[in-house]
Amino acid sequence: MLSVKTPDEVLMIIEKEFSASDLCEEVDISEASGRILAEDVKSSEYVPGFDRSSVDGFAIRAKDSFGCTESIPAILKLTAEVEMGKEYTDALPKGCCVSVPTGGKVPEGADSVVMIEYTERYSKDEVAVIKPVAPGENMVYKGDECIPGQLIAPKGTLIKAQHIGVFASLGINKLTVAKRPVAGIISIGDELVPINETPSDGQVRDVNSYLLSAICKEAGCIPRTYGFVKDNEELIRELLKTAISECDLVLISGGSSVGQKDATAKLIEEWGPLLFHGIAMKPGKPTILGKCGNKALVGLPGHPGASFFVSKIFVKAIIDRLTGRKGSEHFVTAVLTEAVPANQGRTVYTGVSLEYSNGKTYAGPVQSKSGLVGSFTRSDGYICVPRDCEGFGKGTEVKVYLF
Repeated sequence: MLSVKTPDEVLMIIEKEFSASDLCEEVDISEASGRILAEDVKSSEYVPGFDRSSVDGFAIRAKDSFGCTESIPAILKLTAEVEMGKEYTDALPKGCCVSVPTGGKVPEGADSVVMIEYTERYSKDEVAVIKPVAPGENMVYKGDECIPGQLIAPKGTLIKAQHIGVFASLGINKLTVAKRPVAGIISIGDELVPINETPSDGQVRDVNSYLLSAICKEAGCIPRTYGFVKDNEELIRELLKTAISECDLVLISGGSSVGQKDATAKLIEEWGPLLFHGIAMKPGKPTILGKCGNKALVGLPGHPGASFFVSKIFVKAIIDRLTGRKGSEHFVTAVLTEAVPANQGRTVYTGVSLEYSNGKTYAGPVQSKSGLVGSFTRSDGYICVPRDCEGFGKGTEVKVYLF
């Protein structure tokens, strides 16, 4: 009989028991996408470094255009043309304008830019403005992006393309990032055969070694697979010993239930405290979590579908703790297209596919039998039915956690 924890209790245990490693490294920003910042990044300068135009047009003093119309335009003297990438230091006199391209520097004294579509050239040095502009219109001011000392990205941020763009604009070419944890992956089962072999009756291919490796990569880990081992306590012990010595966390799929040959919990406990054995969830109830120093030892169900869900929710949470990643949960709100029943006493996780129609997002449950993983290729995310809920009816608005 398993003494189970609720999913919320499991997440609290992970939060309490595991912490970010102090190990970090410096990488070039061209190699930083997908890494986790190990320190805050702050701006050392203004970006942009000057007031600039967001349109092709004429820099003016806004009040010189007030009241103008197509029939009564404001006639301004054209004093200069700003070239891209060239310094322009002259101030703008009253009643005058300067031609500026998109991104060009707006001269001192100008407080707006009128789009070229709302002007007419009367002569070489006269421009007619036929639509008034407000102060600040079509302007990007110095420091609109960032100012010296401003926090650009805090420690724990997952670096994405938009961060790279801002870092490049600040002249930052090196970043200090958390070292990627190494995740050891072991599959257990007398029924397992390599994926390049045709299974005979009663045998299955070793799916989990590849499935867990892919999940770990997506979560920011370096997977190290140890293949599969028969359900033999001594063989598992030796392989686990090697994996613990070489890795930052170890994932063992199979051998986590309470069957006679399932020794995973016992072997994990030999290396440190067993934090729990069993989660009140479906799928994934027989999950195990132990600890060796700051290393997580996770016993996962052998069924790929259950292993997938547990890894996406809890193994990912462990990896986030080890890397210091913050705010990694992404979800959308959607309306269920059909009812989703639930088992009393267990939190139920169900894959759903999303559709968009008439301005609304709809979630259709993807039916799957226990242990099967193929249905997740048709799923965009999953919903969670709490253990004290009998299910969700058709039309219920739910939170969909995206894969």
